[in-house]
Amino acid sequence: MVKRNLRNQATARGVSADRLIFAPLIPLAEHCARLNLADLFLDTLPYNAGATAGDTLLAGLPILTRIGDTFVGRMAASLLNAVGLPELITTTLEAYEQMAIDLATRPEKLVAVKRKLAENRLTTPLFDTKRFTKHIEAAYTAMYERHQAGLAPDHIVIPN
Repeated sequence: MVKRNLRNQATARGVSADRLIFAPLIPLAEHCARLNLADLFLDTLPYNAGATAGDTLLAGLPILTRIGDTFVGRMAASLLNAVGLPELITTTLEAYEQMAIDLATRPEKLVAVKRKLAENRLTTPLFDTKRFTKHIEAAYTAMYERHQAGLAPDHIVIPN
């Protein structure tokens, strides 16, 4: 039903239904590998991509999102900020549509975004597992030490 509806909507808007490709369900590692076949991930509202956005960015595929007003509408924007790509976060449907058209019709702009993602994805904290582990362990130690000292819970700052 969904495939038929999407094909009908594409045709109604002058896009050949043959251009829509529905990929079969495959293991996660294979799915992440095939993400590189796409040029751009168009995020949805009101529910943004969450774990899927993380997998997509880690695979090197940029995401265009429109930030929402709820937690589930802001997840992709949070990940884009964490990986240093705030320019792919829009605030209106019009800006989202214009950015999608711009990236689709200006390949040099899309190449620049992909290059920036490739440079950032393994150097920013988002996918730095060792740094995350070090920080979370330091936070647990600080919490434990506060508790052992009889101190009330408070904000804990872990330096980089």
